[in-house]
Amino acid sequence: MTIQDGIHRLLCSVAALALLALPLISEARTITDMTGRKVQVPDRITRVYASSPPATYLLYALDPALIVGLNSPLNASEKRFLNPKVRSLPVIGSSVGQGKNLNTELLLKARPDIVLVWAWQQPQINARFEQIFRQLKIPVVQVRIDSLQDYPAAFTFLGSLLQREKRAGTLRSYAEETLRSVGQTVSGIKQEQRPGVYYAEGQDGLATERDGSFHAELIGLAGGRNVHRGEALDHYGMEKISMEQVMLYNPQIMLVQEEPFLEAVRHDPRWKPVRAVQDGKIYRIPRTPFNWFDRPPSFMRLLGLRWLTNRLHPGLYRFDAAAETRRFYRLFLGIELSNRDLTEILNQS
Repeated sequence: MTIQDGIHRLLCSVAALALLALPLISEARTITDMTGRKVQVPDRITRVYASSPPATYLLYALDPALIVGLNSPLNASEKRFLNPKVRSLPVIGSSVGQGKNLNTELLLKARPDIVLVWAWQQPQINARFEQIFRQLKIPVVQVRIDSLQDYPAAFTFLGSLLQREKRAGTLRSYAEETLRSVGQTVSGIKQEQRPGVYYAEGQDGLATERDGSFHAELIGLAGGRNVHRGEALDHYGMEKISMEQVMLYNPQIMLVQEEPFLEAVRHDPRWKPVRAVQDGKIYRIPRTPFNWFDRPPSFMRLLGLRWLTNRLHPGLYRFDAAAETRRFYRLFLGIELSNRDLTEILNQS
């Protein structure tokens, strides 16, 4: 079934459910969202459905009590490190990604005051889903978080929208501090001095992202040179390439997503000629409770940027992994990591 077919079926379902839609409330205010759209929202917003994982994670960092539903079931790691109240939320689904599965009946039952939408680079798809939310009489607010550099402004915008200005200011300060400290470190590194990085995805390590893709944004921000050049072919990524192409790239550093590949690459004779393998510079990306690098992109990339910059330029960028990870999880996730938790998280990398 195509994306368009799925949306058509959703619209038909919405028509049947429209009579159950939430009534418009009398007390409202008009805001301008991050795409410049004027939107009428309740004066006080206490219940929010975010229609994609990046937007849900952003909302979680600001205040998990605002979330009324999840995009997908939580895995064991997420359940372990997230707020207990979030674990029991209904799985409403998502309006982005290859497996769009928005459940409009559950959405209505959750009674959100607004829907928070990641205004990513598919405006036509966003517009079609906004039609669904409009029929359900739920205001749609779009937030820009395509790039990690969008996050300071996104925190400020959400803080004002949701009346969490103090919390948002704290998160914005961390984001700005991270971008500033890393930017100052790598600004003087010439292109030819930046290490070549290959981002290995998939069980065989032969899927990757071009340097123009937001999926691999951290490589450039951290002072690396993504060996797979060019603009992204599409928004989903994971472009398949050949072993011969990796050999030609001969990266100095490899970033790995999958544990099975990390184990296999050390023993597979095909990979032995690659410089990163010979030098032992293969790093698995931490992913607890959310990925530090990508899939999905989230605020965790702020910590991931510090981690990666240190991996690429250990002599230039200082990173106390234990102290910074504890600080980040305390600030963004509201948890104190035990020594066991910390060891487990950092051993992933």
